[in-house]
Amino acid sequence: MRDLPPTATLRAFEVATRHTTFTSASEELHVTQSAVSHQLKSLEALWGLQLFQRGKSLSLTPAGAALAPIVREFFMNLDATLSDLREQNGRTRLRVSTTYSFALKWLLPKLPSLSRQHPEILVTLDTTDKAIHFSNNEPDVAIRLGTGNYPALHSEFMFREQIFPVASPELLNRFGAPHEPSELLRYPLLTRDGADLVPKWEFWFQQVGVAISSLNESVRFADTNMTIEAALLGQGIALARSGHVEAELKDGRLIRLFDVQFPSPVAYYFVCPKGIESQPHIISFRNWLLTESSNAQQAYR
Repeated sequence: MRDLPPTATLRAFEVATRHTTFTSASEELHVTQSAVSHQLKSLEALWGLQLFQRGKSLSLTPAGAALAPIVREFFMNLDATLSDLREQNGRTRLRVSTTYSFALKWLLPKLPSLSRQHPEILVTLDTTDKAIHFSNNEPDVAIRLGTGNYPALHSEFMFREQIFPVASPELLNRFGAPHEPSELLRYPLLTRDGADLVPKWEFWFQQVGVAISSLNESVRFADTNMTIEAALLGQGIALARSGHVEAELKDGRLIRLFDVQFPSPVAYYFVCPKGIESQPHIISFRNWLLTESSNAQQAYR
């Protein structure tokens, strides 16, 4: 690029766009006011554009205002990338994609174990419910909830959860503990909007042999974590996946209702583009993940 100026000149321009005088810009740059003025005049001459209106205070011309965010973004991206590279310090970054609810409730509590076993791996979590195509700038590997049909990808089964109702002790104190599944029909039930992957009360009642015509819905949520949080607040009974309530069941903040086996129709799978599963850092992460998954599967059974 013939019109690319020295970095110091670009930096002087970026700083000057955030100040009202050359003097205040020079103080941030730790140079003289005349040095800043000279650099900006040189930049205007190089680009053949007037960038500032000069008077009692500095103001950007339309050309300067158009270029300012571009130059500012360049320095911000450079600084962020350098910080990121220094942070890695010989570690291998692994970008992992999964859903927000799964990351928060299942994966995050287990990541310290990965750090202890494999300090050479630096995990970056990307949370989304959207399909992943592993194109440019997308994560390296993913954890997906589905039926396991990923023909274009390398995939491995992780675990399948149980689905069951959960309630807070406070709600059960108010309403009394139900003794039969049919009694749940008189309780406020928390339901989720969403796709077929979301646990449905209708299917659970069908599994336990209870015919229903309508549900006593309390609130309908768009997010799994909100449903669990509402149950913790005593607002109703949630239909939960076992992997999303491990901590809450263990410490007694939620209570599982009825020992009914209802395996989820979908399961979690580790997926990645074919070929990269043999890379050393991915092997280490995959082996750790599958060990944790095996432990979870045994617990859910």
